[in-house]
Amino acid sequence: MGMATAMEPATALERPESGVDLVLVFNLGSSSLKVRLIDAGGDTLWQQSSSFESGQGGDGPLLGLSAWLPEALAPWLERIGLAAHRVVHGGDWFTTPTLITPRLEEELSALIPLAPLHNAGALAAIRWLRQWRPALPQWACFDTGFHSTLEAAAFTYAVPESWRWAGLRRFGFHGLNHQHISEVVMAQQGHPASLRLISCHLGAGCSLAAIRDGRSIDTTMGYTPLEGLVMASRSGSLDPGLLLHQLRAGLTVDELERQLQKESGLRGLSGLSGDMRQLREAAAANHAGAVLALEVFSHRLLQGIGAMAASLGGVDVIALTAGIGENDATLRSELAERLAWLEPFALVVVPADEEGMIARLCRRASSDQAGQESGGASG
Repeated sequence: MGMATAMEPATALERPESGVDLVLVFNLGSSSLKVRLIDAGGDTLWQQSSSFESGQGGDGPLLGLSAWLPEALAPWLERIGLAAHRVVHGGDWFTTPTLITPRLEEELSALIPLAPLHNAGALAAIRWLRQWRPALPQWACFDTGFHSTLEAAAFTYAVPESWRWAGLRRFGFHGLNHQHISEVVMAQQGHPASLRLISCHLGAGCSLAAIRDGRSIDTTMGYTPLEGLVMASRSGSLDPGLLLHQLRAGLTVDELERQLQKESGLRGLSGLSGDMRQLREAAAANHAGAVLALEVFSHRLLQGIGAMAASLGGVDVIALTAGIGENDATLRSELAERLAWLEPFALVVVPADEEGMIARLCRRASSDQAGQESGGASG
C-alpha cells in the first residue's frame, strides 16, 4: 500500500477564467476563522486565521474584526470583485453558490438551529461585510451542496412519513472540502472512470464521504453536523433512546443541546480537552481519560471507513485531510496497519482548502450569472 502526500493541490486543479479579479473568502468553522484573498489563478495574496475554543460559535470570533481587517485589505481593496462565505447548512433549498440578498439572509437565519455552531457566525460575517462594503457582491457556498447527489437510500431516515415530509433527512456536511479533495485526487489519478474515494475530514468536526467518480454517494454526518464520528466537542452518533432517557430524567432541550454540541466528543470522553495534540501528550503520560478518548475516536473512525467502503463496493484511495488528518502521524500509521484488509488502496494526505474551493465555485457562479445577464440583454 503506497503513501503519498499532495502538498500543493492548486497546481493540479482547473484555474477557471473569470471577470472577477480578487475573491475575499470568509470561512468560519467550529474552532477557527479563516479569511483569504485569492486571485484569478487560485493563488493566495493574503490570509489571516485565528482559532478559538471549539463550541464557542455565534459571532464571538468576529468581535474586533473592524479593528484590523479593513486596514489589512487596504492595498487590494479596489481589486476585490466579490466576497464568498462558507455557509454550513443550506437545507433542501440551497445546493449551489447563491448571491446573497436580504431575502436570502432571512432564509439562512431560519436554518441557524440546524447548525448553530456555524450558520450564526456566517451570517454575522455577511452582515459585518455589508455594513463595511455595501456595494460588494456577496455569495454563499453551502457545505451541504456537494452531498445533493446522495440517492434516497442514502439520505432517507427510517422514520414516520410525516417526519420525512417535514424535510427530516440526511444532508451531510464538509462538502466543500470533500469536493476539493475529490478534485485533487481525481486530477492526481488522471481522472479514471469510477474512482472510489473515501475522503476523511478529521478536524474539530469530523466526517467521511464516499465518492465515486467525483460524486458523493454516502457520508457520515446527517440532518445536522452532530451525527457520525466522534469530534472535538460533539458526540457523533448516539442511540436515540439515550436522549429520550435523559429528557425523561429532567434534562431540558437546551441543556441536552449544549452538552451534545459543546461538552461531548473528545472533550467529554477525556474530561480534559477536545484537542487531539493535547490528548496524545496526556495519553503518553497514561491519562486514563485521554487513552479512552483516543480509543473510542479510532474505533468509530474505523467503523465509518468500513461502512463507506461497503457503500462504494471497495476503495481505491483513502484521503486524510483537515487538522487531525493532515498532522497526526500516529493516526496515519494506525490506519495503514488496521485497514490492511482493504488492500490494495492508496492512503494519501491532502491539505484542506475549503477557501480555494469556495473561491472557485463562486467565480464559476458569478461568471455564469454574468453570461446569462449578457445573453438576456443582447436578446
